[in-house]
Amino acid sequence: MAKKISIVIVSYNVCQILDECLESVKKALDGIDGDVYVVDNCSSDGTVETLRPKYPQVHFIANQENVGFARANNQAIRQSESEYVLLLNPDTLVYEPTIKGCLDFMDAHPEAGGAGVRMLTREGTVAPESRRALPTPWVSMLKMLGFTKRYYMSHLPWDQPSQIEVISGAYCLLRRKALNQVGLLDEDFFMYGEDIDLSYRLLKGGWQNWFLPYDIVHYKGESTQKSSFRYVHVFYQAMLIFFRKHYGHLSILLSLPIKTAIYFRAFLALIHIQMDRLQQFLNPRKDNRS
Repeated sequence: MAKKISIVIVSYNVCQILDECLESVKKALDGIDGDVYVVDNCSSDGTVETLRPKYPQVHFIANQENVGFARANNQAIRQSESEYVLLLNPDTLVYEPTIKGCLDFMDAHPEAGGAGVRMLTREGTVAPESRRALPTPWVSMLKMLGFTKRYYMSHLPWDQPSQIEVISGAYCLLRRKALNQVGLLDEDFFMYGEDIDLSYRLLKGGWQNWFLPYDIVHYKGESTQKSSFRYVHVFYQAMLIFFRKHYGHLSILLSLPIKTAIYFRAFLALIHIQMDRLQQFLNPRKDNRS
C-alpha cells in the first residue's frame, strides 16, 4: 500500500547536520504514514556508515559518485510509492506541526501541485527566499540591479497561505500526480536551478504553487561550499541552463543583456572569493580567532 508521503534528502559530507535533520523529521512524521530516503552522493565523512545503524527505518541509497542534486533526488522518487514527495535539504530542522499542516492543506486543495514553507535562519529571522518569483528576463534584470521586492514577492503576507511562483528546493512538497504529469527534476541541472525549473513546469502544467506559513530552520549554505570556484561555476551555469531552456527563443536584443549580466555576476563572485582568500592569507591571526 502506498505511503502518504516520502521524504527525500540528498547528502554530501554533512553527517552531523543530517543527523539533526533526521531527528527533526522523525518527530514531525509522528502519526503520519510516511517513509524517508537518504541519497548519499559518495560522502567521505562516513555518513552512511554512521547513520544507517542509528536510523534503521530510513532507506539509504549510497552512490559511488557524486551524481548531483537533481539526479539523486530522482533516484529516490522513482523508488518511492507515495501520494506526496517532500524534497528536503539536509541542513534543515523541521518543526513538528509543519509536515502535517502542509499535507492537510494539500489534501484540501487538489489544484496545488507543490508547496513551500516559511524558512527561518539560525537567528530566527524569516528568509526572503521562502517565496520567489520566476526569474523572467525583466525580474532577473531588476534583481541584478538590486531591486529584489518583485523577485522575493515581498507584497505577500507571512502569516497566511499565498500562491507563489517558485518553491525552494530546501523544502519542496510535491503532489505525485503533478510530478507524473510534468516530469521529475531536470538532470541537466547538477545543483541549483532545478527547483526553479520544476516550479515553472508545474505552473505551465496548470498546477498551483503555494507558500504555507509553517516553519523550518534552514542553515543556508551548511551543505554547500559557497566560497569555492566550483560553487560559482555550478550556480551560474544553472542560471544559464534555465535561461536557455525557457527563454532561448527571445530576440538577441533581450537575451544578450541577461546572459552578459549572468557572466558579469559570476566574474564579480570570483573576484570576491579571491579577495577573501588574499585577506585570510595576509591576516591569518584574524582567521584563527574566528
